[in-house]
Amino acid sequence: MTYFRHAAIVAAVVAGATAASAQTTVITREPVESRTVVTTEPLELTPVQRRTIYRTIVRERVAPAEPTIEYRVGARLPDSVRLYSVPQEVAVEVPAIRSYKYMVVNNRVVLVDPATSQVVEEVVD
Repeated sequence: MTYFRHAAIVAAVVAGATAASAQTTVITREPVESRTVVTTEPLELTPVQRRTIYRTIVRERVAPAEPTIEYRVGARLPDSVRLYSVPQEVAVEVPAIRSYKYMVVNNRVVLVDPATSQVVEEVVD
């Protein structure tokens, strides 16, 4: 009788292990873009750097951006917005903005992180 009890226990354990290994596990992942976390320190510009950026870029005479879109610090811009590279003379004077792109809207220079399309700073005269 004890033999049958042990045999039944072993059979139950084996059956449970077989059933457990037959389970399918489905792992879903987020798209890479939504998982990308970019941590940047806030852009801190002195008044002299701000003037240099504004005056140099305004002289560039680039096409202004569409004023109907909200361009505020932290906002993510649509792909349709045209961005320009920071002029070399500004990048030399203010190296902190070398990697950013910019656009001009309503007499404001808007600095954008091209990796995230996020507005990082607004410069006015």
